[in-house]
Amino acid sequence: MGDVVKFKRPTAAEKHKGKSLCRSGFHKWEVVQEKQFDVKQGKLVTIYKCKRCGKQKVTAH
Repeated sequence: MGDVVKFKRPTAAEKHKGKSLCRSGFHKWEVVQEKQFDVKQGKLVTIYKCKRCGKQKVTAH
């Protein structure tokens, strides 16, 4: 006979780890693409993405 393998469900703390900070507005921004030209604005822009939740932010220079 084979061995019985127990599957562990993630706890609520593990499932939502790091997301409470983002909900409070404390994102961990990381540069995805720097100095990209936006045709609509006519300016150079930098794209940021939050490491924890995946939200994107664009800033013009």
